[in-house]
Amino acid sequence: MHSILAVDDSASMRQMVSFTLKNAGFNVVEAVDGQDAWEKAGTRDFDLVLTDQNMPRMDGISLTKKLRDNPKFKSTPILILTTESSDQMKQAGRAAGATGWLVKPFDPAKLIEVIGKVIR
Repeated sequence: MHSILAVDDSASMRQMVSFTLKNAGFNVVEAVDGQDAWEKAGTRDFDLVLTDQNMPRMDGISLTKKLRDNPKFKSTPILILTTESSDQMKQAGRAAGATGWLVKPFDPAKLIEVIGKVIR
């Protein structure tokens, strides 16, 4: 079973994402912000990281950069799920090493489809 680290400072968004992923057969670990995610990433392996962009303590792009600097996460797919839709933000995400960019509100079927394409 694939493990996904779901990172969002909104409890309701974490619940929706978690519910969607668990229903699709994924094991989900939730993190409340980038710092929490970074700490959890240090203790176990994940097949994919799904992170929000705008969060306290550490945002999604900073988290992506930190994860990419860790050899363990060099090739792990990282998807940024956010309300941010500007090309400038998407380019910053790509530059940081994000695999993909999804805009909220998300379509559960599309989220699962995208994850299916990038996860090993």
